[in-house]
Amino acid sequence: MIDSNVRDELAAKHERDRERRLQAVKSWARRIRETPPEEWGAEQNAVVNAQLDAARDVNLSAEHRRHVRDVAAELAELSDDE
Repeated sequence: MIDSNVRDELAAKHERDRERRLQAVKSWARRIRETPPEEWGAEQNAVVNAQLDAARDVNLSAEHRRHVRDVAAELAELSDDE
């Protein structure tokens, strides 16, 4: 059985990681609003292409795909709130 302190530390790490990802998304959204598309468009294409390439290289479980979909929906809701 896992020590409760270890479990709590892991949960805290996951929350910090989630917060960092959310801050990165918000930062990128701000950059898109404030910067001409000619400047950020190529950067966004590179990120999207890298993500697609990585996804093709990995066999993801249905459970993981659902998790990714759920996180994306949550981020979309948060961005709608702003």
